[in-house]
Amino acid sequence: MRRRFRRKPKRTSKVPQMRANERIFADPIILIDHNQEHIGEIALSEARAIAEEAGLDLVEVSPKARPPVCKILDYGKFQYAQAKQYRQAKSQQKVVTTKGVRIGLRTDTHDLEFKKKQAEKFLSKGNKVKVEIILRGREKAHQGLARENIQKFVQTLETPFRTEEEIKKFPGGFNTIIAPE
Repeated sequence: MRRRFRRKPKRTSKVPQMRANERIFADPIILIDHNQEHIGEIALSEARAIAEEAGLDLVEVSPKARPPVCKILDYGKFQYAQAKQYRQAKSQQKVVTTKGVRIGLRTDTHDLEFKKKQAEKFLSKGNKVKVEIILRGREKAHQGLARENIQKFVQTLETPFRTEEEIKKFPGGFNTIIAPE
């Protein structure tokens, strides 16, 4: 029996790749040289010659501009700086997750207190909270009561919050999303 080797997928960087040197096809380009001086609109062949003379690469910095903007620089250093900038921006992002608290129409007061503490803990940690009330069987006939229950539960919370989504109906009951202030 023959063994089959599975190839691992290549790790792809989320940093956008710029076209460089022979991969640039737009003919009239706007050129910025390695001293950050604006040279202006010139032919692609001239720009490649200038970059080769300087011992650097011609990199298309703004491909969507008409004509595209190209810079003469060291492509390796440019890629490294882009990746570093991307990593720094990614590390400073704050990920907000949505936590859920589910209550029922007949949930007892002690259980509601426990759920209230959970919701306040989630809000104090900076997470959004989705409060749901699930209706089963004949409880679906008392939709007004369910809406009031969820409203009372949200009003009992002591941690400051703002309502991100008003109370809305979904097939199994009602829900609302609240976020910390």
